Amino acid sequence: MIEKFNFHTHTVFCDGKSTAREIVITALEKNLRHLGFSGHSFNPTDTDFCMSLENTEKYKAEVMSLKSEFKDKINIYLGIEQDFYSSEPTDDYEFVIGSVHSVFKGGEYLSVDESEKAALNNISSHYGGNAYKYCEDYYKNVAEIYKKTHCGIVGHFDLITKFNEGGKMFDESDKRYISAYKSALSELLKEDVIFEINSGAISRGYRFSPYPSLSILRDIFIGGGKITVSSDSHDKSTVDFGFYESIEYAKSCGFKEVYYLTPDGFKAQKI
Repeated sequence: MIEKFNFHTHTVFCDGKSTAREIVITALEKNLRHLGFSGHSFNPTDTDFCMSLENTEKYKAEVMSLKSEFKDKINIYLGIEQDFYSSEPTDDYEFVIGSVHSVFKGGEYLSVDESEKAALNNISSHYGGNAYKYCEDYYKNVAEIYKKTHCGIVGHFDLITKFNEGGKMFDESDKRYISAYKSALSELLKEDVIFEINSGAISRGYRFSPYPSLSILRDIFIGGGKITVSSDSHDKSTVDFGFYESIEYAKSCGFKEVYYLTPDGFKAQKI
C-alpha cells in the first residue's frame, strides 16, 4: 500500500484558505503519513500571493509547533516555495520547492499565474503577439531555478500552460515550444532535483491534467529524472487531491517509484 503524502501545501499565511492546524487535522482524516508545508516566499515583485515578512516568522513558528504536537501521528515538515525572484534565505527550512511564477520583460514583472486575460495581455503588449517568445523567457527562468534556489523539488515545471487548455494561446506540439522546454529540462536533469506531478490546476478548475504534460513527463523519465506527486493545496479539502490519479499518471510514463521526504532526506517509494 502506498503511503500518502503531500509536500506542496499553502495556508492563510500566504494565499491559502485554511489554517495550518485545519490542514493537519484534515490530513490525518485522509490518512496522510507525511505532510510538508510550503508557504510562498516573500517576493517584493508580487506581494499579493506570498507571505509577508511578518507572516513568514509566524508561519515557521506555527508549523514547528504542529510538528511537535502531532509527531506521533504524522510526519510534518517545514518547507518553502521559493520563487525565482525571491531573495529570502532558505536555511531555516527542511525542504525547498523552486518555482517560476513570472517573467521580466520591458521593465515589468509579468505573472504567468494570474489569469487567462492577463496572460493574453502579456503576450500582446510585451511580445507582439508571439506566445513562443513568452514561453522561451519563462523556460529560461525555469532552467535557472535550481541555481537560484538550490531547491530539492522543481514546482509545476510547465506552469506557463495553466491557461492554455485546448491550445488557447499556443500549440504545445510546436517545435518552438518543445525546444524551449527541452532546453530547461536538460539543464535541470543535470542536478539532483525531483520534479513534481502537480494536480493543483485540476482542483481549481483550470486544467484537466496535471503539470507537467505527458510529453514532458515522458522526457523526464527518459532523462532519468526523479518525481514526486503533490496537490499544490490551497485549501484543507484538497490536501490529497488527485494523489492516486497522479500515481497512475506517473506509471503511464514508465515510472516505478516516487520520492517523498523523511527525517533522513528524500527516499523512493515503489508504485
